[in-house]
Amino acid sequence: MSARPRLVLALICVASFLVYLDTSITPVAVPAIRADFGAGASVAQWLLDAYTLAFACLLLTAGSLGDRLGRKSVLLAGIAGFTLASVACAAAPGSGALIAARAAQGVFAAAVVPVSLAATAGLFTGARARARAIGVWGGTSGVALALGPLLGGALVEGAGWRSMFWINLPIGLVAFFGLLWTMPRVAPAGGRRIDVAGQALFVAGAAAVTYVLIEGHVLGWDSPVVLGVLAGGLAALGAFVAWQLRAGEPMLPPRLLRIREVALACAVNFLGLFGLYAVLYLVTVHLQEVLGLSPIATGMRFLALFGCLGVAAVLASAVASRLGTRVTMALGLGCITAGLLGLTLLETGAGYWAYGWALVLLGVGVPLSSGVVAIQAMMGAVPPALSGTASGSMNTFRQFGAVFGVALAGLLSPGPGTLWVTFVVAAAGAFLAGVLVLAQRPAPVRVPEPV
Repeated sequence: MSARPRLVLALICVASFLVYLDTSITPVAVPAIRADFGAGASVAQWLLDAYTLAFACLLLTAGSLGDRLGRKSVLLAGIAGFTLASVACAAAPGSGALIAARAAQGVFAAAVVPVSLAATAGLFTGARARARAIGVWGGTSGVALALGPLLGGALVEGAGWRSMFWINLPIGLVAFFGLLWTMPRVAPAGGRRIDVAGQALFVAGAAAVTYVLIEGHVLGWDSPVVLGVLAGGLAALGAFVAWQLRAGEPMLPPRLLRIREVALACAVNFLGLFGLYAVLYLVTVHLQEVLGLSPIATGMRFLALFGCLGVAAVLASAVASRLGTRVTMALGLGCITAGLLGLTLLETGAGYWAYGWALVLLGVGVPLSSGVVAIQAMMGAVPPALSGTASGSMNTFRQFGAVFGVALAGLLSPGPGTLWVTFVVAAAGAFLAGVLVLAQRPAPVRVPEPV
């Protein structure tokens, strides 16, 4: 690697660090934010889901925008928007403004993540250098996820929850101006047309269903508002499917999901992330509001989860190369299942060491079952022209696992003594994904014909 690409890579990693840090830093602050605003449980769920929902809905479109408008332009817009939205979070006068600013963060995070990965791959021409650069990019996200709870706990306890968003300002400025001056501007590659109608229907349907899952038990399942939003959301999702079947350049090509390996990768990512984000929400609230732990003590307990997740993310490709993607994914899902079942011990009154091992298993299992390993498992079956869309589709399902994990956690575990219900349901989902992986027959090995 020459000095200039290394500098650009470092600044791209700063941008991705910013986005992934916000994924794991925010849950630790949820109880403090609720107390400050006097908000209910549904507000706590929206603080997490507003960000993740916007992120999930726009991932595919953001990647296409990078191809059509130029990666540098879209990446800089994403960093600038994310930084300004973070300032809006820090200055929010109430819970509604904070949730809106969190949604804006998610919108711009969707621009940063896929475009930063594509830009990283485009920095180097050699296959080995490119693979090493992508590994650095992935390792950065793992470090950000690992540091988030501990850093968040220290900031919330030492300077209040608003400091957790103010910290994004200097990081965002370094990434923005550094890339503005150093990142080469490459001519847009063209890419697919933006499916505006499909995107609008997708956002409307997903947001409506999420609203019903979070607010249904608050407003009442027979409430006219809940029933009306549910009907509108289902209609929007139905229209989205119909439009994808007839559109010339659909946002989510139906033929892609008809590929067995792609459908499996999407299912595994959805079911795997469901448990992780349900744990983040429920365990944080339990540790602080039921057990009375401080934010920094809560962050320390999550270090086992995210520390192992970061290490496993770096090693996942090597493990898959040795064991094969099918076995690696099944092993990861087994770890998730055992970890989620182990977390049912959390409410027994036993100490941290009685359930800390379960957080370790969950942290190890997520990278081994999803992410890079799932991409490797499906890429051999995907036409080269659809490889980027396949990766984006998988990540979309991954983020929706996070959205519905938080939403359903509030529904299944509304108070103390009920956390085990969510953990058991999430474990059942991970177990089902493992069965699907093991039931899939390995791809046949092609033996060259004799000359």
